[in-house]
Formats: sequence, structure tokens, C-alpha cells
Amino acid sequence: MKKIIALLLQSIFCLTASATQTTITVTVTNPLNSIRTDQPVCISLLPYGEVQSALVMLDGKEIPCQMDDLNQDDIFDELCFLTDLDKKEKKQYTIILSETGAPRTYPSRVFAEMVMANTKDKKLKKNQQNNYIEAITARGDAAYTYNLQHHHGVDFESELNGIRIYFDARQTLDLYGKFKKQLELKETQFYTDQDQKAQGYGDDVLWVGQTFGLGAFRGWDGAKPTLVEPVRSRTQRIISYGPLRTIVEIVDRGWKADTDKAPVNMTLRYVQYAGHRDTDVMVFFNKDVSNYRFSTGIINVKGSEEFSDKKGLRACWGSDFPTNDTINGKRETVGLAVLIPQKNISSEEPANKDNYAYVLKVDGKQMTYKVNYTSANETFGYHSAKEWFEYLKAWRKEVESPININLSIKE
Repeated sequence: MKKIIALLLQSIFCLTASATQTTITVTVTNPLNSIRTDQPVCISLLPYGEVQSALVMLDGKEIPCQMDDLNQDDIFDELCFLTDLDKKEKKQYTIILSETGAPRTYPSRVFAEMVMANTKDKKLKKNQQNNYIEAITARGDAAYTYNLQHHHGVDFESELNGIRIYFDARQTLDLYGKFKKQLELKETQFYTDQDQKAQGYGDDVLWVGQTFGLGAFRGWDGAKPTLVEPVRSRTQRIISYGPLRTIVEIVDRGWKADTDKAPVNMTLRYVQYAGHRDTDVMVFFNKDVSNYRFSTGIINVKGSEEFSDKKGLRACWGSDFPTNDTINGKRETVGLAVLIPQKNISSEEPANKDNYAYVLKVDGKQMTYKVNYTSANETFGYHSAKEWFEYLKAWRKEVESPININLSIKE
């Protein structure tokens, strides 16, 4: 009798497990004859029910992964993990998805933060604030949203970079330069103090003003870029904190992008992967904007040297004094780049004193592009225009030759 009961319990367990778990084999292949590191593998979870936990294994060993709720409906939409591939290499991963449990935790390789100004707390270190938030929305007629957050907007980083996005009509990407490959923004909050500087922490390395900075998305009035105003409301929010990628969004509702056309709602999604100095920019609209024109580009850093391949990759290398008191109060040298799909380029504008600009067209409701930068302070990066521009050519080749991803479900 005990044996029969045990067999019945085992059968019930197997039926329950099969009903709540899905095993997937993922084969990834590098099409290039060059080594690839930290290549993202992203898999939609929507076909597999309401997945609550995931396990990713390579050769029987667990590797870090993360699940993201992209539309904030409390259901995980996408699984992400990173892969390293040798030249032309193929690897096979096993993924077990479960409708029970909770996401596994791993050491974070990215960071994101939003924090309100909190200047009256005297117990805090200089420049350190702790009124942490996850989202903020301001009405379009708010007087001065730039000062609502401690570092003027959401910030995020990988080991190689650090970016903040201003919470105002500019929505500019401002840059943090590092000496070492490490996460720093939790400690410095974009305002490095003297003790941290002595320890080798980085700091703000770019003056942006009203320019594009690094690839800000703007309107276009037929002659020049326009800021993202007027709007009915403006939101910043963090969608994912990591551990392998952080996702932040800017939402502009009722943006009068063209004075002769109806307002649009726009969502800008910034995705930062661990091990990457480049950042994905995804632009979504609530309606077809094929007959609108927009713009993006990079700041014309004072005295900068320009590079363009006339196919959507545009870059510069130059030096200037950032607004803040930076490391040793010196001029900061940076390399900047933006990579636009050719189908989205209406025109490449001549350089002026402010920007290297593109006029953009969107086919339908969305488009994606990439931004990239280096600071000459880096011990691990690039230290001349020649080095930077050569790297960008190889980077473009990688972007246009993504790894191949094939799925098969184990029955």
C-alpha cells in the first residue's frame, strides 16, 4: 500500500512539475571571426505563461540571468542573459522556466538610481542623498523640473560608463568618465568628493548646455533641433535595476513635436548592458509619425575632430571644461558617437558650433539607435581620435552582425 501511495505522489509531482515548468535549449552562434563578450541573449517569456523564476545553465553550471517586466503589468515579459563567444563559436544553453518560485539573485554589474534632493539631512555626506524614488511625473507647466532630483535626473551605468538624463525639456544625456572598470554611481551619485577622487573614482566629463550631448532625441522645425516641449506631462522611471542590464524610460505625453500636427506621446527607453560602453535607445510613439521629422546627434565638443562614414555613424574627439569642478579641475577629453539606421536618416546636417546633427524620419511608430562614448581618463579605453574612430568601425560591424539565437523546447 505504501508503495502505491508513493507512486501516486510521484505521479502527481511529475504532472505538477510538467504543468509549471518549461525547458528550452538555446543555441547561440557568433557569425564573426572575432571574439565577442557580454553579448545579450533576450527571449520573450510571453509564450510560456506567467513565468515566476528561471534557471540558465551552460555545461551544467548556473549562469546569471534576469527577468524584466517591460510594460509594468507585474508579469515578466523577457528573459536576458549574457554570453561570451570565441571566433565563430557556438554554445548551447539550457533554460528552465517555472510558474512558481521567485527570480534568482546575482551580483549586479549595472546600477540605476533616481533620488530626490534632500539637502536638509545634515547626517549625510556632502553630495550624498537618500530620498530614493523609482518614478517621477511633472506637469508640463512645472516651473523648473531640473532641480527636483539630486543629480538632475535618472542615472545609470555599466562597469565602463555612467550616464544621467536631465529631467527637463532638453532630456540630454550627460556623461561620467571613469579611470577603472567598476560601478561608482551608488557612492558618488555623479558628484565625486575629494576623498573619492583620491581613491580613483571618476566624475562628470562633459559640458552639454542646450546641445544634444550624447544622442538626445529632439524635434526638428525644418532648420534646427527643437526641445521636447511643450508637453502635457513628463515622466522618468526605472524599469529594471539589473543585474545584467538596467532599463530606464522617459515618457513625454502630449508633446507638440510639430506646430502644424497633432501632439504625440513618446517613450524613450534606454537599455544599458553590463560590459558595454554603448547604450541602446528605443523610441516609441502612440501613433504613426511617418510625416513628422525629428533629430539627434552629438555635441560639437570645442575643437573636436569629426568622423562620419556617411552611413549613420558619426563621432567626434575633443576636449572641454565641464560645468562642475571636475577631477583636478582639468579639461576633459572625450570620444562620442551615435549610430543611426540608414532607413531613419532624412539628412546628415553640416556641423555647427553646437552639434553634429541628423534629421530623422520614423517609419511608423518606433525606431532604435545606439550611442557610445569614451573618456580619455580610462585606463582601459581609448586615448586618441585615431584609436576611437578605429574602434567605432569595428563596433559598427559587430552591431550589424548580431549573434544568432535559436530556440528549441524540450518535450
